[in-house]
Amino acid sequence: MFIFFMQCGFAFLEAGSVRSSNTVNILMKNTLDVFVGSLSFFAFGYPFAYGRPGNSFIGHNNFFGANVQYFEKSVIANNQTLGGYETSSSYFANFFFQYVFAATAATVVSGAVAERADFSCYIIYSFTITGFIYPVGAHWVWSPDGWLNTGAGTGLSMQDYAGSCVVHVCGGMAALAGAKILGPRLGRFSDDGLDKPIPGHSVPLVSLGAFILLVGFLCFNGASIQRISKNGDGLEVSLSVTNTILSGSAAGLSSMLTHRVHSMVKGKGKYWSLLMTINGGLTGMVASCAGCNDIAPWAALLTGSVAGVVFVFARQFVLWLKIDDPLDAISVHLFGGTVGTLAAPILAIRGQTINGVSVGGPIYGGGVDAWRGVGWSLVGLFSIGLWSGLCCFTLFTTLDMVGLMRIPKSVEESGIDMQKHGEHAYPETFVRIIDDRPETPRKNKVVKRNVASALVDKSLPAITTSAWDGQHPSEAGSSTNGCIEDPTRLSPSTAYNRK
Repeated sequence: MFIFFMQCGFAFLEAGSVRSSNTVNILMKNTLDVFVGSLSFFAFGYPFAYGRPGNSFIGHNNFFGANVQYFEKSVIANNQTLGGYETSSSYFANFFFQYVFAATAATVVSGAVAERADFSCYIIYSFTITGFIYPVGAHWVWSPDGWLNTGAGTGLSMQDYAGSCVVHVCGGMAALAGAKILGPRLGRFSDDGLDKPIPGHSVPLVSLGAFILLVGFLCFNGASIQRISKNGDGLEVSLSVTNTILSGSAAGLSSMLTHRVHSMVKGKGKYWSLLMTINGGLTGMVASCAGCNDIAPWAALLTGSVAGVVFVFARQFVLWLKIDDPLDAISVHLFGGTVGTLAAPILAIRGQTINGVSVGGPIYGGGVDAWRGVGWSLVGLFSIGLWSGLCCFTLFTTLDMVGLMRIPKSVEESGIDMQKHGEHAYPETFVRIIDDRPETPRKNKVVKRNVASALVDKSLPAITTSAWDGQHPSEAGSSTNGCIEDPTRLSPSTAYNRK
């Protein structure tokens, strides 16, 4: 349930990172991640991931919860099947736990395509990711039948304790495919290719969401053992939680320092960026997922420090590719997950188990088997990244071809909330309509246009401000608090469309 509560963190983080005129839209998508995801994962996702019997590629039982004995009289060990019926008493508990992981993977994408993805597109990709794309990768690594778990004859098993690769690389690749095919927001890059940032409307909301996610990650990693009833379980849980906060802290600090130095070198000033620090910390926690239960605290610090630096330069790389990612989801999840997937087998204390013996990683154990474990993680990283990337590229390309990918230009310019949802995120906001055309006189009186009807008229420029009763956008005026302000700088969501 704490991992489920991460959806609240994502909601705050994403809402604060977009413009106020698109806040309802992004919150609607976060809400439906929960509702659409639970239905698709129950119907198809969980059976594809963990349905037994299954093969090395995919599971194929228990669709829509079928073939499950709800009130069993005995428990069959090792999640075995009897006469085609699932008889494990942990079926529903495991479904819910795995569902919240799947919902996390889908939510990564909603941030990367924010403020321009069509609502139909969102429903389709959310259902597909939680119902098919993510479950297949989860089956490969975490199902007893999956080929990355069994080793496909190599005797190896991929090390990904809490999903650096399964959850975050999968979600990050989906976000990359979606953001690339969708294209940047209007005005995000100038005609000559220069970066023109579009700031969100609430840094406090972003910060609140980040703190909720930090708490959620402690449970995300600490609970991945899925039990606390055997000797040593308490130690593994506490070590996982400790390594998670250490990795996140190291990454937050390293990203903050790296960004400051990078900004100085580029001549952009000397700033201690809160947003870069927050996203860097989240990157470190993403990187800790794969090996948090099997590395020493110093290794968690190293992993986080590297992840924070990688985040800063990954963000620059994504911008260089002219990919618009309002939440830096690609840099946080795809690149953070990659760091974690590679760091886990290298820094592992126990590492691979060969013939019942833990061989350790290259640092603690060494030897050929330790390096084979690193190689197997590389195979898993490449396979899951390729699977998610190809599936999502095909999905988003198809949606783009049939016209379901992006909202119309007029809707993007005026804001999605009123056009598509009919609701303001901040109802007390004063909405005024500015038009260069003269008012229509009637019986010596000036007829004021109705705001609601004007919003429907696409030819009229809608301007949303927070407490403004000044004059024309080109003129300075006084706000209701007496301050003299330039109205064009009132809000990132303010849109002037003068003819």
